[in-house]
Amino acid sequence: MSGHLFSYGHGYSAAALAKLLLPANWSITGTTRDPDKALTLRKMRINARVTPQDDISSDIKNATHLLMSAAPTNDGDPFLLNHLQDLKTAQNLEWVGYLSTTGVYGDHDGGWVDETSPLTPATKRGKARVAAEAQWIKVSEDLGLNLKIFRLAGIYGPGRGPFAKVRNGTARRIIKPNQVFSRIHVQDIAQVLLASINRPKSSQIFNVCDNFAAPPEDVIGYAAELLGLPLPPAQDFEAADMTPMARSFYAESKKVKNDRIKSELGVELIYPDYMSGLNALLASES
Repeated sequence: MSGHLFSYGHGYSAAALAKLLLPANWSITGTTRDPDKALTLRKMRINARVTPQDDISSDIKNATHLLMSAAPTNDGDPFLLNHLQDLKTAQNLEWVGYLSTTGVYGDHDGGWVDETSPLTPATKRGKARVAAEAQWIKVSEDLGLNLKIFRLAGIYGPGRGPFAKVRNGTARRIIKPNQVFSRIHVQDIAQVLLASINRPKSSQIFNVCDNFAAPPEDVIGYAAELLGLPLPPAQDFEAADMTPMARSFYAESKKVKNDRIKSELGVELIYPDYMSGLNALLASES
């Protein structure tokens, strides 16, 4: 199977999907706001568009698949805000993917959530994602689009891991009782997206995370162990000096179920837990 993927806000996760699609002769058009990044994308055989300068209406019209990675703004979803009329002209669309976040579930005091759990976000970012999801669901119903929403857990992978901070001595183990996060390696995000593209009649909403939610201090500690470096210092959450953004991540604690990506998409995770993922990251550096 091949097609034309239009990737709006072509970032880290979309790049991982592109690596799977390009060998299968897909055409990929990706947007960025950075002209320098556009040059890099073109070297990787991505048809790069710099927004908002470049006209992308014909790209949208000719796409068979759309992937939305851009975060919502105070005004809502940026694609729907600026390109809804273009979307109405897209007659070849077989699949529309929207990358959301497990932050839409809010705080569950360390308990489990699945795709049917209530959406009770505690943060401004989470509330904006809930609103954007609702926008996409409404538009997709109105236009008859095959929408898939992917609620991503904390993303890590090449260039995005704890090793750099552990090595340079800036890593901290922030301790907050009953705090757990779910995570996902970027390669597993890519394979989930590809599996959904190949099974377009599957469910609309998928949690994308690994099998093992864990306290953040455990991940930092394991990274130090792998590097053979001293355990970073523990700091109490209430007393720790943190930016408002960093502190907001600790406002929600939950474990996310991923049964649906396995049962409906047939996904077998490459990195089912952070231990296997971090081991692979470290090995890839050597």
